Amino acid sequence: MPYYRRVGEIPHKRHTAFRKPDGGLYAEELMGVEGFSADSALLYHRGLPTAIVDAVAVEEDRGSLTPNHPLKPRAYKTGELKFGGDADAVTGRRRLFGNADVSIGFVTATAPSPLYRNAAGDELFYVQGGSATVETIYGSLEIGDGDYLVIPTSCTYRVLPHGEVGLFTLEARGHIGPPKRYLSAKGQFLEHSPYCERDVRGPSEPLLADGEDVEVLVRHRAGLTRYTYATHPFDVVGWDGCLYPWAFNIDDFEPITGRVHQPPPVHQTFEGPNFVVCSFCPRKVDYHQDSIPVPYNHANVDSDELMFYVRGNYEARKGSGIGVGSLSLHPSGFTHGPQPGAAEASIGAEFFDETAVMVDTFAPLELGEAADASEDPGYAWTWSRRGPKG
Repeated sequence: MPYYRRVGEIPHKRHTAFRKPDGGLYAEELMGVEGFSADSALLYHRGLPTAIVDAVAVEEDRGSLTPNHPLKPRAYKTGELKFGGDADAVTGRRRLFGNADVSIGFVTATAPSPLYRNAAGDELFYVQGGSATVETIYGSLEIGDGDYLVIPTSCTYRVLPHGEVGLFTLEARGHIGPPKRYLSAKGQFLEHSPYCERDVRGPSEPLLADGEDVEVLVRHRAGLTRYTYATHPFDVVGWDGCLYPWAFNIDDFEPITGRVHQPPPVHQTFEGPNFVVCSFCPRKVDYHQDSIPVPYNHANVDSDELMFYVRGNYEARKGSGIGVGSLSLHPSGFTHGPQPGAAEASIGAEFFDETAVMVDTFAPLELGEAADASEDPGYAWTWSRRGPKG
């Protein structure tokens, strides 16, 4: 994150002796990105974060990804996915879409996850109902309906659901953060940003746990490895810096509106490697006397557009079968736009009560096994009001 935080006990100067009550040294760890050239944090451990006693390769089958071929707009219903009674937020994820830059999934979690670390890139959660405690080496965060949570690369964490929690998940091959145009050269949110530091939550106190021979599942470029650590990784007595897990709620995103329809970049919330994430929130809509509030037909010639409908009634998709919990995929090469009649029906509207999370990728999204399991086969034909030819 772009601003400094300090939590727990730390020494006056970095890289100096910081001693435990028994006189031994706390183990200082620098967690930083881009080779010591960007954001970082210094963490102080009671044990050695390097002390592993075992490392075992773990087999994983997330199913294959298949191209969107024949090229079609597609829709999916996450409510039709089955997770069983003991799914957790890490191993229970079902992959919907993916490419070389990002893997997108969904899980309805009811069980505690294992301790987990994604060493291949940042993760982003959107909470679609329910709540959970997310325990991390930096401390704990409470998340609930409408929250985004960014978990930085190589942050060890686990998710403890409060009953049931729905999570829309993105796993990046790189880092996720606010769009650069929202930030000053020194990293402060600027006045035109639709959210700012006051909206952001980070861990506020250390989380300390005891244990020996503690297992941590680690995702890396070659697959999964299960480490066994000599002591529990939740042993950080203090940390400071600008790199840590953080959350904010979609209701704190302030929509940017205008006299006529505003393009999707005004909704942008995050950027990642070759993708962006946008938040469409309840808002006053276009107020020119002749404005058409729903989107015009448009061809995203360089990107695939994935929309996750999370609350309300998305005006442009009325009559398509899209509802809360649905996803639509509008690929590059397909001109998409409002459903028949939606443009005329929107004229004169003053407010849209709709909430959606959009992911635009600059490489084609391929389809995962969970997409196959939840697709609405009739969606592609809803603009013509006819079924497929033949």
